[in-house]
Amino acid sequence: MAAPAQPFIAVVPARLASTRLPNKPLADIGGKPMVVRVAERARASGAQQVLIASDAQSVLDAAREHGFEAVMTRADHPSGTDRLAEVAEHFGWSDELIVVNVQGDEPLIDPALVCDVASHLAAHPECAIATAAHPITAPDEILNPNVVKVVLDARGVALYFSRAPIPWARDAWQPHWSPAHLDLAAMPAPPAPATVYRHIGLYAYRVKFLRSYPSLAHSPIEQAEALEQLRAMWHGERIAVLVTAEAPAPGVDTPADLARVQALFRP
Repeated sequence: MAAPAQPFIAVVPARLASTRLPNKPLADIGGKPMVVRVAERARASGAQQVLIASDAQSVLDAAREHGFEAVMTRADHPSGTDRLAEVAEHFGWSDELIVVNVQGDEPLIDPALVCDVASHLAAHPECAIATAAHPITAPDEILNPNVVKVVLDARGVALYFSRAPIPWARDAWQPHWSPAHLDLAAMPAPPAPATVYRHIGLYAYRVKFLRSYPSLAHSPIEQAEALEQLRAMWHGERIAVLVTAEAPAPGVDTPADLARVQALFRP
């Protein structure tokens, strides 16, 4: 793995409450809590510092027991970005420092991807945020509202994120689409150059943006799509998108997801 373009800090926000998987950060994966497995992947990325941020003392205790620095944050944060903003303010980090949000339910996250997203932001000084995406071609993925899509400009900066199928390949798809019927099986993959990109929920931020984020008003497009990154775009911030060839390993949202990951760590 290449060294990062400039030093960065990785923060693992871990909220104990979860409706689908209670006490998710502390779920055992091969003898270690999930949040610790995530932090180990973040440390392998080359981050100069790895912090676990949580609103639960039990999560902080688990982190410290395994040698990771941990910080208590408020319980009322609506998102991981808000939690990162509190951490940045707590430590008084400089405006240009890059912080990567490594979600606490991603125990299989590729350390190289964490490093690459941080380096991508460093290479785009005009952007406040960097994230990642990969191409998809299967119509069922493209039309799935749980798969977030992103459209890019010529420089690889995000134009828009949506749960809708964007860009819409009109000539290829219109014959299979009507208000009354969708012939999903007959829909072809999008023709070049209308590549459809699935967004990967990994973010690198400049601290200057994190400081401003909690004071940004919610935006209509953010509320319509239920995508918090649209708030930043609504307020004029730019998001650089690193395009990868493949999808990352899936995270853990449900008991079935957890069982799948646990099986990978059995001897």
